[in-house]
Amino acid sequence: MKEILKYTFLDNTVEAYLLVVGTVLLMLIIKRLISRFLASKLLGFITSENISQKKIAFLNLVVKPIERFLIVFIAYTALDRLTFPEAFKIKFYHKHLNTEDIVSGIGTIIIIVVFIRLCIRIIEFIAQLLEEKASQNNDKIDNQLIVFFKDFFKVILITIGFLLVLRFAFNKDIGNLLTGLSIVGAALALATRESLENLIASFIIFFDKPFITGDLVKVQNFTGVIEKIGLRSTRIRTEQKTYISVPNKQMVDTIIDNITLRTERKVELRLELSLSATAEQLKLVSNEIKNLLQQQKDITNSIVYLQDTGKNAHIIAVDYFTVMPQPFENFIALREEINLSVIDLLEKNKIELAAKSMDVTVQNKN
Repeated sequence: MKEILKYTFLDNTVEAYLLVVGTVLLMLIIKRLISRFLASKLLGFITSENISQKKIAFLNLVVKPIERFLIVFIAYTALDRLTFPEAFKIKFYHKHLNTEDIVSGIGTIIIIVVFIRLCIRIIEFIAQLLEEKASQNNDKIDNQLIVFFKDFFKVILITIGFLLVLRFAFNKDIGNLLTGLSIVGAALALATRESLENLIASFIIFFDKPFITGDLVKVQNFTGVIEKIGLRSTRIRTEQKTYISVPNKQMVDTIIDNITLRTERKVELRLELSLSATAEQLKLVSNEIKNLLQQQKDITNSIVYLQDTGKNAHIIAVDYFTVMPQPFENFIALREEINLSVIDLLEKNKIELAAKSMDVTVQNKN
């Protein structure tokens, strides 16, 4: 039996192969237990509130990545105990690279990628916890910051992972690399000036808070609801239900009308009435329109007056303000109701619109 275990195959004993296989199989059997134990400890470190309620969500996010990381790490460590067979050592690239270096580099890359993915899952769970707390306080600003910094830290982690791959898989000196990148970075900064400006503008938006997610805004010729503020652009769902992306720098530089922050919404109505209407009729219909507006609970202030008169029409100005915040659908419905009621009042008082009573006279001059 000892002779079989000490038998050498491809520069390693059978005992060494069995030890590697046994270690990997053992990890496959107990991976779930160890992963859940580590996940529970990690959850307790992150938060101590309502652990029973959050444990299921956390396990769904983290257990699988922990399992993958443990299997990859243990398998890599166990295989590293073996001697790479000389028969498989093939040199490449002017004999500066061989298959052993390639296999080792691939294993290192896999470990780093799995570890970075695990860290990203943890960030997602922390962001989920913070979003739940923010939703309890009905604080849209906190939600907006959480989404932003979640994406920001993901970018940072991916960058760190890339540097770790260069350092441990390709044996590159990161110090010298960063020094070289600082020079290249200066050149790239000039080439990617617009992207950097948008990134800086995103921080300005978050800390200055001219608008937040969910606000109804008017930007240039577009009106819509802010759905997401990203690192480079702001996504807006327009009134036509189209989805547009506006660079953050443009959102900072341009004039933005934040409709959600209005204290009231103004409506202007101009009635061009026939010249045949008498002063008494005009006074009567004006008073009736005033009473109509005063009866509406969603109208805070109103004014009705004879704005102008001339050779074409009497013009009655009707201006009123509606409460805010108010759903846009309710505002449209209220405006329609007022317009129809005004038409009923004109018909009731037998007042015609100027366009309806316009006469065209044709004269024949010799």
